[in-house]
Amino acid sequence: MINLEYGIIRSNRKTLAICINKDGSIKIRSPLNLSDLEIEKFVNSKEKWITEHIDKVSKDYKVRKDFKLNFGDTVKLKGEDVPIIPIKGKYASFKDNKFYVFKKCDSEQIKQSIIQLYKRIAKFHIGGRINYFIEKTGLIPSNFRITKAKTRWGSCSGKNSINFSWRLMMASDDLIDYVIVHELCHIKEHNHLRSFGKKWKTSYQTIKNQKSN
Repeated sequence: MINLEYGIIRSNRKTLAICINKDGSIKIRSPLNLSDLEIEKFVNSKEKWITEHIDKVSKDYKVRKDFKLNFGDTVKLKGEDVPIIPIKGKYASFKDNKFYVFKKCDSEQIKQSIIQLYKRIAKFHIGGRINYFIEKTGLIPSNFRITKAKTRWGSCSGKNSINFSWRLMMASDDLIDYVIVHELCHIKEHNHLRSFGKKWKTSYQTIKNQKSN
């Protein structure tokens, strides 16, 4: 048995949960009345799972940290491969299904330019699709934002503000719509109970059938 170091966060919850951060550190979320000894037993019972996931998270983090873009590379936009082309002008742009970036940019500058373009495209495209689905569903968010979230494509706050990661634009059109409808449906029901799943999948399928007709 190895000595696992972890922090404990107690709250008004009923179950224990293990959270592994991107730096490999461990947080245990625990009910208020659970003793340190009981938590330790739980952690020890999950030792193999924890060590395997720490290794995976650390490797994934390194890949993301070392990720670079260069001219001639392609990135995904709405499910399609889009090339990165060098240009003389200093302003990055997207045109004719191509990303254009100033030719003197280094790898990191290219990446940052592409991210900024993704954000602009996401705000325009997702914003338009939200308006379309508002008309179809009658579900109106209090606000809409594009975020830099890495672990989830969309979310809906308790105040009915819906948020989407710019990374969602890498997915296909159908998957983008799927995520948008999912978050809009959270305006009506803020959970993932079985009843919610049935409702939003029915809503999405109904809208999709309307588009096909």
